[in-house]
Amino acid sequence: MSTTTTLIPYAAKGVPKDTLLHLYEQLVRPRLIEEKMLNLLRQGRISKWFSGIGQEAISVGAACALLPDEVIFTMHRNLGVFTARNMPLDRMFCQWQGKHLGYTKARDRSFHFGAMEHSIVGMISHLGPQLSLAAGVAMAHKLKKEGRVSLAFTGEGATSQGEFHEALNVASVWKLPVIFLIENNGYGLSTRPNEQYACKDLVDRAAGYGMRSAKIDGNNILEVFSTIRKIAAEMRENPEPFLLECVTFRMRGHEEASGTKYVPQELMDEWAAKDPIDNYEKWLLETGVLTEPFAKNLKDQYKKEIQQAVDVMFAEPEPVPDTAAELADVYAPAPGATTPAPGGKELRFIDAISEGLREAMLRHPELVLMGQDIADYGGVFKITNGFTTQFGKDRVRNTPLCESAIVGISLGLSLKGIKSMVEMQFADFVTCGFNQIVNNLAKLHWRWGQTADVVVRMPTGGGTGAGPFHSQSNEAWFTHVPGLKVVYPSTPADAKGLLLAAFEDPNPVMFFEHKALYRSESGLVPDGFYTVEIGKARQVRSGTDVSILTYGMGVRWAEAVADEMGLNADIVDLRSLVPLDYEAITESVKKTNRVLILHEDTLFGGIGGEIAAWISEHLFEHLDAPVVRAASLDTPVPFAIPLEQNFFPVERMKEQLRRLMGY
Repeated sequence: MSTTTTLIPYAAKGVPKDTLLHLYEQLVRPRLIEEKMLNLLRQGRISKWFSGIGQEAISVGAACALLPDEVIFTMHRNLGVFTARNMPLDRMFCQWQGKHLGYTKARDRSFHFGAMEHSIVGMISHLGPQLSLAAGVAMAHKLKKEGRVSLAFTGEGATSQGEFHEALNVASVWKLPVIFLIENNGYGLSTRPNEQYACKDLVDRAAGYGMRSAKIDGNNILEVFSTIRKIAAEMRENPEPFLLECVTFRMRGHEEASGTKYVPQELMDEWAAKDPIDNYEKWLLETGVLTEPFAKNLKDQYKKEIQQAVDVMFAEPEPVPDTAAELADVYAPAPGATTPAPGGKELRFIDAISEGLREAMLRHPELVLMGQDIADYGGVFKITNGFTTQFGKDRVRNTPLCESAIVGISLGLSLKGIKSMVEMQFADFVTCGFNQIVNNLAKLHWRWGQTADVVVRMPTGGGTGAGPFHSQSNEAWFTHVPGLKVVYPSTPADAKGLLLAAFEDPNPVMFFEHKALYRSESGLVPDGFYTVEIGKARQVRSGTDVSILTYGMGVRWAEAVADEMGLNADIVDLRSLVPLDYEAITESVKKTNRVLILHEDTLFGGIGGEIAAWISEHLFEHLDAPVVRAASLDTPVPFAIPLEQNFFPVERMKEQLRRLMGY
């Protein structure tokens, strides 16, 4: 091999000539796109750009080393992945400029999108969550025995996030075939590594997870390509995660408006000399693999293609708002209800939940259940007792204490067509997975049309003297997040039917189960498979005195108080909080002209306020009295039983009903 004058020590290592040229072609294309975007930015024709100049070797090397159907999870500076996967340039340019022809219909920007037909899933602004999604895709490959890997990019800054630890930890415990690739480009916006982490190298962390790792030169396209190709081949045969640190440098600002004044000039000069494209081109020319005419013709061809795409972008009109379309795309279409078979058997609420889970597992042979202690132990409430014997530990999984990663993994499974359920041991613990739920699960379909087929079970509510961290009613947190469905049954039959409906629904469903109803509420439950339509309320009692709109434990309270006070109450069990059954609410209000909204959640910010506002806005002429709310005190849930009973709204509800009836 000829001696080179490049600053990067290339070694072909048996890479064929056509592959060497292919890598060059893939490096040049994103660089020319970058240069075009920077020119347009300087001309004031575009407004924003995140540049990956100087980092192309990592993106291109990774994309070319993997198989075309292996999913890559990208970040801002991974344009080379998109171009190497041959995504249409006109659609990408339209995506970057917020045109309808882009992948998100102008709803999101830059690389915040995915295209499963190209096996690419882009980031969200929170940086870390895609690591868990990649682990979920890897888990799908392992469950299906497909012999495939996934790869997730992250930056050195994002390794400080909790999601990084959670994703690596779960991937290690479950031996998932996922490559976690750290692009260490020296700066998290303006934050230097010594302000970001204290270890010498980020790959040092791998030892703590029992994970293999390597640190390589991220500007050396051949080292990146050969390393990832070798690692991926090994992982396809023996699934396990791998942590790869690629050292490079960001030659532009975090985004162009940020600039680079905080970077010492000598550092910029040092890395400019290590440019991954200039050095590789020089090496190819010196070794005779590349000729100057070939390089010139290639660049001319790419420039022409890029200009054509730019022309399409500017010719594409600005998006015209379509409210109906915006609302319609929040949720994927869901099937209607199925009629239950006649008859059935008496079941406790908890047994109905268990039976619903079992029916779903039988109906969907790939469905995976995940949660803390749900396997052999059967969960803290014993709902999945015996499930591992029937369905196996691949499908009924104990999880580490990593709520965020597990929700992310569930979304990764959905990307590969596998349904999953995540059980929060207590609804209170959902805070640890909040970001994945509200920013990934909820927004995915609206952003780029991908379903998030996940059910999150939420054992909720008080009444057991469990105190402020095991008793919260937090359903209202999620009713405010477009894209989530929120379900809250109060009877065993509804618990089973709505749970099965949640599994049939391709949208993310937050399924609330009141713990105090588990063993205290019984009723007739149909046998076999059936569904109760999400979004339809249940008429508990028909009456003319007053409407009581409620759900969950509130249904029991409403019945008891109505009996005690001798009221002919019209009691409506909402059952589904998102979507709400406005028709049932309207019918009840028109019937009684007086309304009390009851829920166990605290008063301020509870869903009762939203329902009251809707009634006042749409049904004011049918009211003979103000809409009244009964809810728990605006305090955390107390531990001592007398304090907890005072916290609940029952006694205050009686006084409110007296006032309402006397208005």
